Formats: sequence, structure tokens, C-alpha cells
Amino acid sequence: MKQLLKVFKIGGGVLDDEAQLQAFVGEFSRVAGRKILVHGGGKGASQMLQELGIQPQMVQGRRITDAATLDVVTMFYAGKTNKQLVAALQAAGTNALGLSGADGNVIRAVKRSVKEIDYGFVGDLPAGSVNAQLLGTLLEAGLTPVLCAITHDGQGQLLNTNADTIASTVARALAAPYEVELHFCFEKDGVLADINDEASVIPQIQPQQYQQLKAEGVIAAGMIPKLDNAFAALEAGVEKVVIEHALKINQPVKTVLCRS
Repeated sequence: MKQLLKVFKIGGGVLDDEAQLQAFVGEFSRVAGRKILVHGGGKGASQMLQELGIQPQMVQGRRITDAATLDVVTMFYAGKTNKQLVAALQAAGTNALGLSGADGNVIRAVKRSVKEIDYGFVGDLPAGSVNAQLLGTLLEAGLTPVLCAITHDGQGQLLNTNADTIASTVARALAAPYEVELHFCFEKDGVLADINDEASVIPQIQPQQYQQLKAEGVIAAGMIPKLDNAFAALEAGVEKVVIEHALKINQPVKTVLCRS
């Protein structure tokens, strides 16, 4: 029987608020068993860029990463954010190990090709990009890997990779040896039937229902890429995908996405 593994992803809303981050760390540390944490960067990197006279560039929520921007986001994501998060987890009793994709060759990316937009040093994750064996070794040693959004190409080049993509790809890569749950944590209690009603959480969504909710315009546009990614993960062997509030991961209120 496969062991349960939970992969959690947190984003900027939690990372940017010290009180919320500490509350999340406490809740995360209460989650028993094998777990992995993937984090983005929050607004801090953009603030640092502006302080250095570099104008942040975003296209459809994706950061354009030129050489100067890559230096800053590497310092911020793989350095300050990752290590502060690991230190907080250690203080809460979770034996965490912070990693960029280059560490242990844990995530190898390829530089995104230039089409309509040149994203610069942005990495995409092809099949086989995750070192599942290393992650499994760390998990079985009782460690909790904490992965940031910085990857590498195996040729010495660091790359900036979307944290949602990292979480989904890691979950898929570990779906063979483990029973994997993928948890996307943000500032809402789950997927809302009414964007203006915080209590309208949809408790469960199946693929056919999801297509209907999209067609009816019930699900907000910003949530569609995340849910498309989530259902793709289910098709690739992930057991369950959960959309939930970052501060309520140990509470029953959430949206569970399932295959059928």
C-alpha cells in the first residue's frame, strides 16, 4: 500500500503578511506524515527590484525575467524567502530542508522558447524534470523539502519557474511511489460559486461539473488556469487536488477536485 504524501503550494498573499505566514507555518507543522512545501515569491521581489531601479515587468501574471531580474529573484526566492521559511518551520518543529532546483539536481528546467513574448530566463518543466528519487530519499529520512521557484537547466543557468507549475509537476512525479494529494493554498476557503459570497464554497468538483461551471461563467477567470492545471495533475496520477485557505488547512472547509 502506498504511503500518503501531501504537496502544498503557498503564494504571495501568505508570504507577504508576517502574521499570516507564521499562522500557516503553525498549521503546516501540524500536518502529520510526509509532506513537501512549494512557495512563490510574493511582492517582496518586485519591491526590491524597484528599490534597485529595475522596473518589474509582468505579462498575464507571469514575470518577464531578464538577467538583472533573475539575480534579484534568485536572491529573494532561493535566499531570503526560502531560508526564513525554513527557519520558521524548524522553530515550529518541522525538520525542513530548503532547496532550489539546482540543489541535488532536484528540478531541471528548459528555458522557455521565444514566441510572441520573450520571457527571458523563465524555465518550463518537461517530462522527467523532477528528481523523484532524491525527494523520496529526503522524505523517507524524515525531512520536509521546501522548494522555491528557482530551477536550473543543467548547464549552469538558473531559471525562474512558476511555483504552481513546480507544485503540480512535483506531485505528478511522485504519484507512482506515493498516494499524492496536491494542496493549493491561498486567501479563499476554496472555489466559490459566487465570487462575492465567501461562504459559497463548492465542496467537490468533478471534471464534467468543472466544464459546466466554466461554460456558465461561475468560476472566475483567474481561477481557471489553476484548475486546468489541477485536473491535468489528476489525469497524470495525482490522487486528489485540494483548493483551500492557507490558514485553514486542518479544517474541513475546502474544495476537493476528484477524477470521478
